[in-house]
Amino acid sequence: MNPEEKQILLSNDDGIDSPGLWAAAEALSDLGYVTVAAPRDHMSATGRGFQRGSDGRITTKQVMVKGQVWDVYAVGGSPSQSVVHGILEVAPRKPDLVVTGINFGENFATDVTYSGTVGAAIEAASLGIPALAMSQQIIFEEWDKYHDEVDFSVAAYFTRFFAGKMLQKSMPDDVDVINVVVPHKATPQTPWKVTRLARFRYFKPYVIREGKWEEDARITSRIPQEDEIPPDNDVYTVRVEKQVAVIPLSLDLTSRVKPGLLDGLLRA
Repeated sequence: MNPEEKQILLSNDDGIDSPGLWAAAEALSDLGYVTVAAPRDHMSATGRGFQRGSDGRITTKQVMVKGQVWDVYAVGGSPSQSVVHGILEVAPRKPDLVVTGINFGENFATDVTYSGTVGAAIEAASLGIPALAMSQQIIFEEWDKYHDEVDFSVAAYFTRFFAGKMLQKSMPDDVDVINVVVPHKATPQTPWKVTRLARFRYFKPYVIREGKWEEDARITSRIPQEDEIPPDNDVYTVRVEKQVAVIPLSLDLTSRVKPGLLDGLLRA
């Protein structure tokens, strides 16, 4: 390994066998030394969570990437745990960049807080490492069923593009994670746009229950129709404008309210 070579840690939440992960690995392979540490199991919608029952076991697997055999690491834990193990144990040295994805399905609006892909990127950022979270819009109702039918090549193109920029340039203050959502049917020529998170739920939940409360039920969701989406946000960029959404995220979750205003309300 060249000591001057950029170090990239790659993870995801769809698990070590996800085609999106391997599309990203191939795209990143000529930007630096790529270490893959991803959940052993499918761990979507786990946010930044750490699971108390995780075994933390790291299993080495071998996969073929661009005609070369890579050692990759399946971690018994959540996406955030995989990133921590990757940074502290697996990577040869502290990564210059952490990339998570390519996620099977879009991560935007207020829903990003339960995305394992974004959660893992936030975990990296909390350890002082710039992070890129990649996701691709999926139009299938049952996502997992169509896993092998998704073409990640365009999302891989944008993964390499934005990862290359982040390795070359220092991000502005308060940009800790860049979250990128690639539209369905995008091409490498599709425009990209820096925008903001939509301030609403994208996957709007409802409960399917056929019996009593004590019996089984499940929470599912629907997404808004295009005419329900207000402008000037990531959902509008992808769904209506059909552009790649680039959303800067900050670790600072502090409200932007003026402290004096809130103080006055609470003391009145």
